[in-house]
Amino acid sequence: MTSPLEIAANAVMTVSIFLAGRNNVHSWWLGIIGCVLFAVLFYESRLYADVTLQLFFIVTCVIGWWRWLRGGTGAPLPITRARPQALIWMGSLGLAATVIYGLLLQAYTNAYAPFIDSGVLMFSVIAQLLLMGRRLQTWQFWLLVNTIAVPLYASRELYLTSVLYGVYWFNALASWFFWRRKMQETGPQQPA
Repeated sequence: MTSPLEIAANAVMTVSIFLAGRNNVHSWWLGIIGCVLFAVLFYESRLYADVTLQLFFIVTCVIGWWRWLRGGTGAPLPITRARPQALIWMGSLGLAATVIYGLLLQAYTNAYAPFIDSGVLMFSVIAQLLLMGRRLQTWQFWLLVNTIAVPLYASRELYLTSVLYGVYWFNALASWFFWRRKMQETGPQQPA
């Protein structure tokens, strides 16, 4: 049975994720509220890497909110592409961190699916860092995360969360195209 906590967490995060995809700064403060709710939900489900992820998200939501409003020069941050070398470095680091954190969870906790849970954590961190910098490739990483998260959450009987992560997959795809169009409207930006 879906708990009121799961319903509330998903309702708030759905609005936050939709607003992020539409390049709307209000995504960030809603994200803080949603992450607090999800941290409690995931703790109750023994998905400890996801609890850690929610704590990370709370901090990065505050930073992202500020960066999107003020950027590096006091003006709103534009949408840009990340350099290919940075993406390769981030992806490699994400894989290594997934294995290391998965091994730690397996050895020291009663975590369910420690390596899959760790993959959601590590690649969400990368996606969130790219989102904070308004990098177009954030949406490719969110597609990966959502692909992994849907069956993980379903296996823990978090069916509403699983279904919504399926919806978020489509939102990430639509957002990727929306951001690319917005970036083209503002003119070419240098990869950062």
